[in-house]
Amino acid sequence: MDEGTVPEGGVPARAPAPLAIILLVSVLVVATCGLIYELLAGTLASYLLGDSVTQFSTVIGSYLFAMGIGSWLSRHVRRDAIGVFVRVEILIAALGGWSAAGLFLLFPLVGDFRIALYALVLAIGVLVGLEIPLLIRILRHRFAFRELVSNVLTYDYVGALIASLLFPLVLVPRLGMIRTGFVFGLANVAVALALLVVLRHQRRVAADALAALVVAASLVAGLFGAETMQRWSEVAFYQEPVIYARSTPYQRIVITRQDGDMRLWLNGNLQFSTRDEYRYHEALVWPVLGRVARPRQVLILGGGDGLAAREVLRDKRVERITLVDLDPEMTRLFRDTPELARLNDHALSSPRLTLHHADAFNWVRRAQGTYDAIIVDFPDPTAFSLGKLYTVSFYRQVARLLAPHGVMTVQSTSPLVAPRSYWTVASTLEAAGLTARGYHAYVPSFGEWGYTLAAHTALSDAVHLPAHLRFLTPATERAMFDFPPDMARRPTPVNRLDNQALVRSFAQEWGKYEG
Repeated sequence: MDEGTVPEGGVPARAPAPLAIILLVSVLVVATCGLIYELLAGTLASYLLGDSVTQFSTVIGSYLFAMGIGSWLSRHVRRDAIGVFVRVEILIAALGGWSAAGLFLLFPLVGDFRIALYALVLAIGVLVGLEIPLLIRILRHRFAFRELVSNVLTYDYVGALIASLLFPLVLVPRLGMIRTGFVFGLANVAVALALLVVLRHQRRVAADALAALVVAASLVAGLFGAETMQRWSEVAFYQEPVIYARSTPYQRIVITRQDGDMRLWLNGNLQFSTRDEYRYHEALVWPVLGRVARPRQVLILGGGDGLAAREVLRDKRVERITLVDLDPEMTRLFRDTPELARLNDHALSSPRLTLHHADAFNWVRRAQGTYDAIIVDFPDPTAFSLGKLYTVSFYRQVARLLAPHGVMTVQSTSPLVAPRSYWTVASTLEAAGLTARGYHAYVPSFGEWGYTLAAHTALSDAVHLPAHLRFLTPATERAMFDFPPDMARRPTPVNRLDNQALVRSFAQEWGKYEG
């Protein structure tokens, strides 16, 4: 074979050095991009559908299966492998680059979002599965077999490491998911364009170059319009004007306002409405403080909006509040934004409050001392990262911090919509060695909502309530402990770290209600 003969891979037997270098770098780039698209799909599915373990497992499984199909299909590429590889890169750039934006925009518009999600995952997976077999065939005329396998696998695994580190530590917190998709789509199209420059003497280069440039232009436009698209999707999802939206390393924070009503949403789940949040927070805080003779030291776990702290600070007996919340952006927002700070009566700036930004699960394990009252105000257990904060392991550590005659309360979801999930909290608190007693209140934005009191000793019916409350009175407080048959206690499992029974039952019960 002379140098002018082109073998099946599309590369001369003595390939030019620039082409060999570009192809090896391509292995690194395509491996990084491929894993980024997989992580984007899994994260989006968890964010939009809940139950992170199920979503990640099914997305990753489907993606790997599709890659297997792509690898199998590569055998049918009989000539011009490098041309096919270039076109695959252009297609991946288009589909992968627009994947996050497209899924966000589709979610509020389609009836069954999972069909769109898995169709996209399968399409990208098949294309990604084509990449490495094609590259191996293209490079086989340049390297000895052992060097070829070593080089390709090394770059492939290094790319996977780069993606797995960049995604949670840099990309999501700094770029957000939509911009991340566009950036890595541009990386794929850059590989295609680099190869087209080297192969500019071959046929079809002009058509492929034009397609690559069109895709690149769309990705650049999407990159600059990412925030606008995010807002479009959120307006369609929330169906009310969005006045604040930001992705943090921990969650998506959105605030909407309509007809004077402000609402806080975390990862698409409603946290409060200004029209009736006082009902929720009075019911959360005062049954605890009203049963403690001297609540001098109070611990609040969660509650980064400062609304629970606002209620606690109204009790002049309280000397010190320790508030532990994971997200600094949440507390900064509700401390430094005048309208939101007025809502919590500037609680987060109070000299009586000490703020810790930490994972509560780890914080309670290291904490020392005891507290007269503990208020646990976490979001619902929609994912295993939140479910761990409802486990017997966590409650045992919290119980260690509760004073002998102290009282704690736990936000426990709806006993009407999700009775099995609700009573699982009580069972888990009892498994941690505490006495538990459930109660509920009607909050119009949430419906019938549940809480659970817990203590080392029997919980008293006697409660002292101040006169200035808008919702609670001694009579309404007593009524909260009465459960009709449809919300009555039933046998439930204990939520443990190794079974996360609460997350599964929560997803099932709320899924039936919302479906």
